[in-house]
Amino acid sequence: MTRSLFLALLGALCVNACAVVAVADAAVSVAATAVSVTATVVETTVDVAAAGVDAVVDDDEEDDDED
Repeated sequence: MTRSLFLALLGALCVNACAVVAVADAAVSVAATAVSVTATVVETTVDVAAAGVDAVVDDDEEDDDED
């Protein structure tokens, strides 16, 4: 009787530990996805800002060569 109870308790602990690992893995996946999305948004914002600066600042390299 004691051995059966011990094995049942051990089995229950293993299942609970497995559930904890699964939840932790899901949380890490969500966090990694959020970081990836944030990095993409920041990269896009920087690219748009750089394009705006390039459009506003006229770089006349051809005019400098003619002097």
